[in-house]
Parts: sequence; C-alpha cells; structure tokens
Amino acid sequence: MTAAVIELEQVRKSFAMPGGGRVDVLDVPGFTLLAGEHCALEGQSGSGKSTLLNVIAGILRPDSGRVLVDGLDITRLPEPRRDRLRADALGLVFQQFNLLPGFTALENVLVAMSFGSGGADRRRAVDLLTAVGLADRLHHKPAQLSTGQQQRVAVARALANRPRAVLADEPTASVDAAHQQQVIDLLRDTCTAQGVALLVVTHAPEVARQFPRRIRLEEFNRAGRLSL
Repeated sequence: MTAAVIELEQVRKSFAMPGGGRVDVLDVPGFTLLAGEHCALEGQSGSGKSTLLNVIAGILRPDSGRVLVDGLDITRLPEPRRDRLRADALGLVFQQFNLLPGFTALENVLVAMSFGSGGADRRRAVDLLTAVGLADRLHHKPAQLSTGQQQRVAVARALANRPRAVLADEPTASVDAAHQQQVIDLLRDTCTAQGVALLVVTHAPEVARQFPRRIRLEEFNRAGRLSL
C-alpha cells in the first residue's frame, strides 16, 4: 500500500478582519497526497490556495485540526522543528521564486541544502541544475537569468534536500503563455524522475487538467465553497 506523504484532518484557518471579526479561509475535512502522486488544486484567486500550502508547509498554523507530513503532526511541533521538517521533507516553489539576488544559481541551491539534515552537497546541486537545463548557468546570479531560467533554479532548489513532496504555488503566474507548458512539463518530469510527490495550486484550468488528479478547492474546502 502506498504511504501518505501529506494528510489533512479537519483543518480550519481564519484571519482577523481590520474592522473586527474573523473571516474563514480554510475548512478542509480531509485530504491525502500519496507518495509519488501528482495533484493539481484549482481555485480562483483569493480562494485560500496559498494559505492551504502555507498550512501544509508549517509556515502558518491552522486554528484547529491536524496536518501530517510523513505521519508526523506538524501542528504540535515547535517552530524550529517545523522549520527542519519543512527543509527535509518538503520542497517549495513560490510564485515569485524568492531567489537570493546576491548568490549564483549554484549557491542558491547550496544555501537551501544547508537548512536540511544532509548538509550541502555540491555534486547533487550541480546535477539538479543540469537536470533542469542550467549546466551553463551555474555561476549566474538571478539578475543575469531570464524569468524561465530563474524558475528552473527554483525547481532545482525545491528538490535540493530530496523532499518527499514539492508544493508549487501558481508556478505559471510569472511566465507568459508561451512558456507556461514548459514550466508544467519541467515540474512533472523532474518530480517524476526524482520520485517526488507534487501538489500544484493554480487558477488556470488548462494547467489543472494536465494532472492525473485534479481537485477544485470548493470540492473539499467548505470555507472556500462559501467564498467563491
């Protein structure tokens, strides 16, 4: 039986409103992502998709419920242990890439490795950047790279510590339509080659329909269903 990498049980999250009161953003009865599984989570902008990824990654704490990563409930962990678990078990691809501007492509991947339990592995960093087509850009800083090349560095960095799953937040938002397919192919192909589960959140139906498992946020998020 395939093991679960990520499990959500009765997860709820709300935020305080400027004028008082709170607004419900997430109300997820249950969700499971299996090892090696690729899944797209589709929903409109502002529907809670990024909040959900941040809760899964332990960046945000839910108001209630359980979030299990590799069977460990991260909601019960202190912040330093959540940070280490996130570095070891999850790879994150952000909308804006969040590359360190003063560091080269290779150094960006090595810095990510320094936060994991295995430490920096220069050979693996080079191999990952080569796998995403950047063998000739190892020593270029982000400002010297195109948007698509920066995206490739972000994907290599997400895989740096041999994570169990990659979480990608609107990965096509910063590229034009002509390059959108390249980004999706890159994520799927690289995660498949590394044996890593992939969860992509997107507002684009043409992206979501390419995944073997496709979920609309309102299908399992009661708060999202009310806000859409």
